[in-house]
Amino acid sequence: MNQNKTDFPEIMPLLPVREAVLFPNMIVPILVKTEKYLPMIKEAADKSEIITIVMVAEDEKTEEVVLRRVGTAASVAKISKGDEGTVVVVQGLARVAVTEIVSAEPFYKVKVQKLNDVEKQGKRVDALRRNIVRLFKELVTLSPYLPDETLNVIKHVPDLGSLADITSSYLNIEEAKKQQILDCLDVEQRLEILTLFLNEELEMSRMGQKIQSQVQKGIDKTQREYYLREQLKVIQKELGAGEEVPSEIQELREKMEKMRLPEGAHKVASKEIDKLAKMSPSSPEYTVSTNYLDWLLDLPWSEGTKDRLDTKKAEKVLNAHHYNLEKVKKRILEYLAVRKLNPEHKGSILCFVGPPGTGKTSLGRSIAEAMGRKFVRISLGGVRDEAEIRGHRRTYVGALPGRIIHGLRKAGSNNPVFMLDEIDKVGNDFRGDPASALLEVLDPEQNFSFSDHYLDVEFDLSKVMFITTANQFDTIPGPLLDRMEVLELPGYTEEEKTRIATRFLVHRQVKEHGLDPKGISIRPSAIKQIIRAYTREAGVRNLEREIAAVCRGIARKVAEGQESPFIVKGEGVREYLGFPKFSSDVEERTSVPGVATGMAWTPTGGDVLFVEATMMPGQKSLVLTGQLGEVMKESAQAALSYLRTKAKSLGISEDFFSNHDLHIHVPAGAIPKDGPSAGVTMLTALASLLTCRPIRADVAMTGEVTLRGAVLPVGGIKEKVLAASRSGIKHIILPEGNRNDLEDIPEKIRHRLDFHLVKKMEEVLQFALDKPVGPSCN
Repeated sequence: MNQNKTDFPEIMPLLPVREAVLFPNMIVPILVKTEKYLPMIKEAADKSEIITIVMVAEDEKTEEVVLRRVGTAASVAKISKGDEGTVVVVQGLARVAVTEIVSAEPFYKVKVQKLNDVEKQGKRVDALRRNIVRLFKELVTLSPYLPDETLNVIKHVPDLGSLADITSSYLNIEEAKKQQILDCLDVEQRLEILTLFLNEELEMSRMGQKIQSQVQKGIDKTQREYYLREQLKVIQKELGAGEEVPSEIQELREKMEKMRLPEGAHKVASKEIDKLAKMSPSSPEYTVSTNYLDWLLDLPWSEGTKDRLDTKKAEKVLNAHHYNLEKVKKRILEYLAVRKLNPEHKGSILCFVGPPGTGKTSLGRSIAEAMGRKFVRISLGGVRDEAEIRGHRRTYVGALPGRIIHGLRKAGSNNPVFMLDEIDKVGNDFRGDPASALLEVLDPEQNFSFSDHYLDVEFDLSKVMFITTANQFDTIPGPLLDRMEVLELPGYTEEEKTRIATRFLVHRQVKEHGLDPKGISIRPSAIKQIIRAYTREAGVRNLEREIAAVCRGIARKVAEGQESPFIVKGEGVREYLGFPKFSSDVEERTSVPGVATGMAWTPTGGDVLFVEATMMPGQKSLVLTGQLGEVMKESAQAALSYLRTKAKSLGISEDFFSNHDLHIHVPAGAIPKDGPSAGVTMLTALASLLTCRPIRADVAMTGEVTLRGAVLPVGGIKEKVLAASRSGIKHIILPEGNRNDLEDIPEKIRHRLDFHLVKKMEEVLQFALDKPVGPSCN
């Protein structure tokens, strides 16, 4: 039926479809699942009436069904029952536009308007036609769903508009794209859209063909190798030559025999090689087994270095790399002496505890050099998975041994110095507790039979010298700490930092910055200025960074053509480092009553802190601020209770708390603080406020206070005293119970400071409080 000669009624029944687009001149089957449209379809088939077929879509915003504007007028050719509904075969007659919905029940009736193609002629249109035929021809050769007959149909379509419609109906593209072609009345534009869709479909077909070719090639190669291997076995059997052992298997066996494996490891390796020989190289298990054997045979089961047990030479090596640290050096030399007398001595696990930058990690490297051993370091900071220590079992995809086995393989020795860095930062969660896995590693009575989950073979770790490092004790689990001998590395004094910088840091930074050591001189006065005004730390890490900044400034001058020598003195540091970062403000801050200088211990070393107290009219409340922990808050409550009971003897009004609020604040409020050692400082600050007597500017104190005014000992004395010395403090108030801790303080610091050991708060207040500044502080 020719659409140009067909007369259409003005009002037609409409059949909405979801998954089909009907083009003019095409015959297609449509599956109808809705029963209410069947009477209309049967009536149209019996009376040869024309219906309109329009694709529907859902509005993304309202989720309502929306009819497309452009559809196709069609006649019903055949109706048949299917498994999922009624199959209606229809023939497209012409494009039509739905202009009005006349009724919606019991089915749609709509007004339609016939649409005619806008035809064009010319070379461009002819070129588009030829290109479409060429692309479709190539698509037919690649696509299994397009029979060769479709190409003959396309070649013989005279009408360009019908060419686009028929070609589009054959393509396996989205219905929305087909609707886009149906909507287009301009024939030239329709051909352009079709060309775009043809190119996309052709590209997809080419890609699919390439993937299929690669997959088939891999399958063919595997099958071919399998058949050839089976044929080779039969031929060798007939010739009586036996089965030839692959070269890879033979190499593994030779490697295993050369190594002096323990009996258990030899048995496992031999069994694994026999199993590997029976596998096909294309099997996934083959790769897993090969990787396992590589790990098993690469470990230093019997390879080790010979210890250098000359204590004098070892002492020279340690002194050449590290200044001071006498306790640590003494312990290392004692270890070597015992090893010399008893080579089988296992020794204990050393744990270096101290602030950052005090040389813990580099000390481990020096120990390895002194003993003539290999050095391995692994960082445990943030490790939360037990498998990081013990490895994964081979049943898991991508399984590997743990870090202990990794380190031994890297060292190539069964007796290296093995440093476990940052052991205090090991965590635990649902994946296990790494600290518990370390219990076996760090126990000399157990680690001779350490078993990694991946290897599942015992490995002797008793010859390894394990050293651990930490910044603090608190976060190390008790059972793990019990297995280690703790050696503390406290912070350095100003003199020690100056000597370390002069002997080590300056030379290293001058070399790293490509400068001539003969043309540069950083004087001790400059180093002291850097220590006092630009760094405030227990170690020397920031000091080295500032020295590096000075070297960079000199390097720039050299690059710009300035000639040496370059001499940096104390007053010349500012040229390279800018304004000083730190200044001593103790005297300024403690010049008013109610402010006391305390001493605190932190994981990064000691520090001084200020406790401020003030009083205002109120309702008998005590306000505590500055991110204080529960223990520190309780110390403040105890201090207040003591003052209320001793108010009369201290010259304080007994009803001072009746109509007033007290506020205690510890600055640096963003930093959490806790512990009982600030009790003495808080009580002194309150006493200073209530008596209007400022506290001496050159006094710092620490200690726990009881309700009866007794001063109890606290920890971290050495770190606290060093921090106070750096801040310019002259007098230190300590509990009598900390008298023995003074032995750990460097002799030069002890001579520079005056220590006042006290048992009662009366002694503290008598020494620390200065003369009254007036009748009232408020």
